[in-house]
Amino acid sequence: MTNEQNIQQNIQRADSKTILVIGGTGKTGSRVAERLTAQGLPVRVGSRNAEPPFVWEDPNTWEAALDGVGAVYVTYYPDLGFPGAAEAVGAFSELAVKKGARRLVLLSGRGEEGAVNSENKLKESGADWTVVRASWFNQNFSESFFLEPVLAGELALPTADAVEPFVDIEDIADVVTAALTDDKHIGRTYELSGPRSLSFGDVAAELSQVTGREITYTPVTLDDFRAGLRENGLPVEFADLFALILDGRNADVVNGVEEVLGRKPRDFSAFAKDAAATGIWNI
Repeated sequence: MTNEQNIQQNIQRADSKTILVIGGTGKTGSRVAERLTAQGLPVRVGSRNAEPPFVWEDPNTWEAALDGVGAVYVTYYPDLGFPGAAEAVGAFSELAVKKGARRLVLLSGRGEEGAVNSENKLKESGADWTVVRASWFNQNFSESFFLEPVLAGELALPTADAVEPFVDIEDIADVVTAALTDDKHIGRTYELSGPRSLSFGDVAAELSQVTGREITYTPVTLDDFRAGLRENGLPVEFADLFALILDGRNADVVNGVEEVLGRKPRDFSAFAKDAAATGIWNI
């Protein structure tokens, strides 16, 4: 079957209903929206600045965002494990199904017990669901809360000697797009990682190589890290999340990317080389 025939099948399966991409201007959502649009599928971006707006903290915005929607990519900020997330995801999922959105694909995190509560709430809605559990993103170092430390030349984190098989967002977006457009992924939970595990010292070394300047990794205490989060206006709960999921539970590589896409996941080195070429880490 040709790629064009695959696209046509996806369009037919989607039944021309709009796909709502929550967080459609964010790291994974923007890439998913681009892929769906490239396939000729109707997409609605769910964000507080969209029209109609979508705001997790304001359930009054949910119904209009769901009008005419047949499938939803569900992302929750700041994290599914945070207090109130499961209740919000559950209420939204029930409303989505009531409004006619049968397919729900949830971005979750590997090894997060709190996130499982949100996963279960979504499943209980009666939707045709898929759960995508991702390791930490490569792009956290280029598009998110690790960008400023990289620019400053020091990753000061409470991670000790922990390792993480960082996954590339491009791979996540490909998996999510497949889950939204192919029935064979209904009722499946996929765990995604990159092809190898790296310590934050390894990350600092690789970033030093591609940027041509010294970037170091400095272990800090959880209390110091909390203070830094507070100073930068970020949720202090991220410190507890660090302690939870970097205790070794996610150190192993998993094969979800290959299972869904039939290819190996992108390596951190390839990400770092390409990101450096954009100039994002230039100072």
